[in-house]
Amino acid sequence: MPTAILLEVCLDSVASAVASEKGGAQRVELCCSLGDGGVTPSAGLIATVRKRITIAMHVLIRPRPGDFCYTADEFDVMKRDILLAKQLGANGVALGILDRQDRVDVPRTKELLELARPLSVTFNRAFDVTADLSSALEDLVKSGADRVLTSGGKKTAEEGADVIGRLMKESGGRVGIIACGTIREGNVASLIEKTGVREVHARLETVVPGSEAQGARVQAETVARFLKSASIR
Repeated sequence: MPTAILLEVCLDSVASAVASEKGGAQRVELCCSLGDGGVTPSAGLIATVRKRITIAMHVLIRPRPGDFCYTADEFDVMKRDILLAKQLGANGVALGILDRQDRVDVPRTKELLELARPLSVTFNRAFDVTADLSSALEDLVKSGADRVLTSGGKKTAEEGADVIGRLMKESGGRVGIIACGTIREGNVASLIEKTGVREVHARLETVVPGSEAQGARVQAETVARFLKSASIR
């Protein structure tokens, strides 16, 4: 029997969330402004997506584009957004916060995690900005994060596959590793084989002919094909 891979689809619309569930995705990460790397979505979007899907919904907690070193006011925004996501029915949040030396800000990460519980918490790609990924991984174990999103410090998961595989071994199951970075139907199987990951994060939107004005959206068929390609036999 094929071994199932957990697919988390990164998306920014109700339609994409509905299509992701229909295609078989097990979880979505809800954002907005994906062109800027993603920031926290609106309360209206969170609430409507929660009403329309039954699979797990994680919400990105990121107050602005750019770096991951936040001011006191931005940190306060993050805390308020976590509380709002909980109130609106999120199953988890994705967040990341670094100090001035681009290390995991352990005290403030712990504070955010404590506020988020009992929701699941993913440390986002702020991890890939850190100078020493192995040290950052240990910091996240100390912080209590459930998983870390990573492309192995590279632009794409394919380029960072060796590092992702190393992080899988170093984590020893103490914190989950979810691979990301231009993962598509054509490369997901080889990436899984090289790294040993069992969770992948992907943007799978396409522009539907005749609907260009609506922008790119996730299609259920694309999700289904991706999952079929990702199955391990």
